[in-house]
Amino acid sequence: MAATAVVLAVALDTLFGEPPDRLHPVAWLGRAIETLDRDWPAPRFAGVGVVAVIVALAAGLAGGVTAVAETIAAPLGVAVAGVVLWLSMSRRRLLAVARECLDRSGDLAALVGRSTDDLDPARRRSAIAESVAENLADGLVAPLAGFLLGSVHSPAAAAAGTAAVTAIDALDATIGYPDRPLGWASARTDDVVAFVPARLAALAIALAAVDPGAVWRARSTARRPASPNAGWPMATLAAVLGVTVEKPGAYRVGSGSLPTTREVESAITVVDRAAWLAILVTALLVALAPLALQRGSHVLGGVG
Repeated sequence: MAATAVVLAVALDTLFGEPPDRLHPVAWLGRAIETLDRDWPAPRFAGVGVVAVIVALAAGLAGGVTAVAETIAAPLGVAVAGVVLWLSMSRRRLLAVARECLDRSGDLAALVGRSTDDLDPARRRSAIAESVAENLADGLVAPLAGFLLGSVHSPAAAAAGTAAVTAIDALDATIGYPDRPLGWASARTDDVVAFVPARLAALAIALAAVDPGAVWRARSTARRPASPNAGWPMATLAAVLGVTVEKPGAYRVGSGSLPTTREVESAITVVDRAAWLAILVTALLVALAPLALQRGSHVLGGVG
């Protein structure tokens, strides 16, 4: 039944996108985290405590509400888990904002999370391409992975897993910077949690572009960004397009020239296909997981 929750989440995202920030629980979480961003006597120790408390609260609330719904009716629990996944994932909004930024009607700073006032047109296009690749991992593949892992147990656990991953990403996006008092713990936790999703996102990009060798070609520049994870989807997308993406003063990923408008349009299309591939694979694995567990228990029972 958990696969139905994935279908519901994708349907809600496709029909409505994300709720406005004033109604979005993840936006509320970000604002709550910002209130904790101040000087602490032992910032690293405090940072670890903040991560533990925020993640536990997010997972506990999402999992608890879903568990209560399950006790009322199993389909209701699945529906609540689907809503949690919808609120944690970003596909339609990511792609819409990227397209708006490409035609210069959108706020690029909101997409890339840094000042963009001094970017020339070529580096503006580069920022769009690298951001859609990175956000595929953080905003879609990672929440799907959390849902998949939890779904092996129950819809409530799936909701909790999704909420935990989303809380970690929110912590990193809000305070996970070297100049923030609590930044170290948030950044390091996100590095661990995002390790596999980032590489799965890179693989999804390569497969969506029908260019599986792109991941192999990306390896030479994927480690240039300071993040151990962000470079993989970015470098793979750059390899698919045959371009370079660049954050001035920080890194150059890929080979070739900075992307043209047409190449960024292609990048958005490839990321959209990669997102659907990740969704379909997750739904399939979620559907098959109970059957695999049931078969495994029968095998073990027979051996006993």
